[in-house]
Amino acid sequence: MARSLMSQKYLYMMVLPGFLLVLIFSYFPMYGILIAFKDYSVAKGVWDSPWVGFKYFTQFWDNPMAIRTVKNTVLLGVYSLLWGFPAPIILALLFNELRSMKFKKFVQTVSYFPHFISTVIVVGMIKEFTSVDGLVNHITEFFGMEPINFLSESPYFRTIFISSGIWQGIGWGTILYLAALSNVDPTLYDVASIDGANRWEKMKHISLPSILPTTIILFILAVGGILGNDFTKVMLMYNPATYETADVIGTYVYREGLQGGRLEYATAVGLMLSVVAFCLIFITNKIARKFSDSSLW
Repeated sequence: MARSLMSQKYLYMMVLPGFLLVLIFSYFPMYGILIAFKDYSVAKGVWDSPWVGFKYFTQFWDNPMAIRTVKNTVLLGVYSLLWGFPAPIILALLFNELRSMKFKKFVQTVSYFPHFISTVIVVGMIKEFTSVDGLVNHITEFFGMEPINFLSESPYFRTIFISSGIWQGIGWGTILYLAALSNVDPTLYDVASIDGANRWEKMKHISLPSILPTTIILFILAVGGILGNDFTKVMLMYNPATYETADVIGTYVYREGLQGGRLEYATAVGLMLSVVAFCLIFITNKIARKFSDSSLW
């Protein structure tokens, strides 16, 4: 064992920083989960604070705001999955059909760029574009429509949030799919052409099956993130006028738990979300194993 470790010591040294990062910031903080079940007092500390069981879990569900925040969280997550998940797949397949390498690299670079823009800047751009005198209203006014302050109207929040999210992530999301497509043997396309297959048929019978394992793995992970909406983006975009559709569990807990100093309450709701996310991943993974050869475990 020691000889094996020494022979691969440089590989282990490369892994060590990532291991320590996960250990320090992901595993050590799990000790704090205990305060979800305690009447936490800073003076007494975590261990000496009295146990209260599931008090804060029941408080959340007894709160009339719980149903609204859960509904908004689920709908925002499901809509993002339905519209956002297929987008990189479609774009990767379109990239794969391009014959001009210069044009392909240019389009890829343009599509990747939004991923590197900070969320604060993206939200600032959204506010400028959707304001009463913004670009979107200038276009709608050209067609005879009245100007609308979109971010102050709750029915438009989900559409703006999801569409801007697709714009941000569609290019970056194609990387893994393009990597999978690059491993396809080019002779398969040549043989299909000889057999009379057109581009659509080659995409359907060669390209799509080649990225299916990657798609399944990413879909399982995406399902686990349904309840984990982009908290920072929601916080920057929403306002009291759009709480009806924009107030998700994360923002509600931030206001009630952290701003209100109720750390136990915030921890309890966060723990509950983590458990539900794990269950979603577990169920989706089990279904994937049943119907395909690809899964997380």
